[in-house]
Amino acid sequence: MGTYPGLSAGIGLRAQHHEEIVSRLPPVGWFEAHSENYFAQGGAHREHLTRIRAHYELSLHGVGLSMGSTDPLNLQHLRELKRLVDEVEPLFVSEHLSWSSASGRYVNDLLPLPYTEEALQHMVARVREVQDGLGRQILVENISSYLRFECPEVPEWEFLTALARESGCGVLLDVNNVYVNAMNHGFDPQSYLQGIPRTVVKEFHLAGHTVAHIREREIRIDTHNTHVSDDVWALYHAAVKRFGPVPTLIEWDADIPSLETLQAEAAKADWISEPFRAVAA
Repeated sequence: MGTYPGLSAGIGLRAQHHEEIVSRLPPVGWFEAHSENYFAQGGAHREHLTRIRAHYELSLHGVGLSMGSTDPLNLQHLRELKRLVDEVEPLFVSEHLSWSSASGRYVNDLLPLPYTEEALQHMVARVREVQDGLGRQILVENISSYLRFECPEVPEWEFLTALARESGCGVLLDVNNVYVNAMNHGFDPQSYLQGIPRTVVKEFHLAGHTVAHIREREIRIDTHNTHVSDDVWALYHAAVKRFGPVPTLIEWDADIPSLETLQAEAAKADWISEPFRAVAA
């Protein structure tokens, strides 16, 4: 199951907290850094990352490789990522099941793929290329989505399972995104959890979402700007029961609160996962 005994929940590393983390060394299980924020050589960000890595486990989470795009893979981006990976030796390197570029133009969002055989084989080839370039396994994360394609598709969990099986990647299971998509698209989130083999999930993400009303329809949006909802905490409990206490990360990317607030969210994740740690040990 890829468990790490004794590794408590982590927090997304944000620049607002760099100085406090370096000076105070708060009790946090680990940190996750957005890879692209640390590509530049030198400067305060890289210095802080190096100092934080000296005291904590770290993972790297990318948003810029545009894995699902039909554009050629950005090899310069991959080289920069490889250099960073070699320097910080992270627990995990992860990317998204999405695309964000076409014909050399980028959008500031993570867009969904159609879950077809053609898209699967494209993603398998891309994941293999990235893993070969890095010399290690990557994790692929499920994203939130707000539309459905008209072409016949398999369920997302079947697509992720096939991707992991054929490419050798692991799955970063974003529990909030499972819940958001279940509510937006009308499927049972428990079916999602049961549809993925226990051995492929290596990490969980937890985040907050907001509810909007668009054309008289209620939509849940993965905003990462608030506390994890009670429904997502309940689904997280089911996920830990299914997959074991794999490393869990709290994401909060907008309206960023105090470090203490994030630590409290991480402590709640630890409280939920703790009963399952003895079973996994």
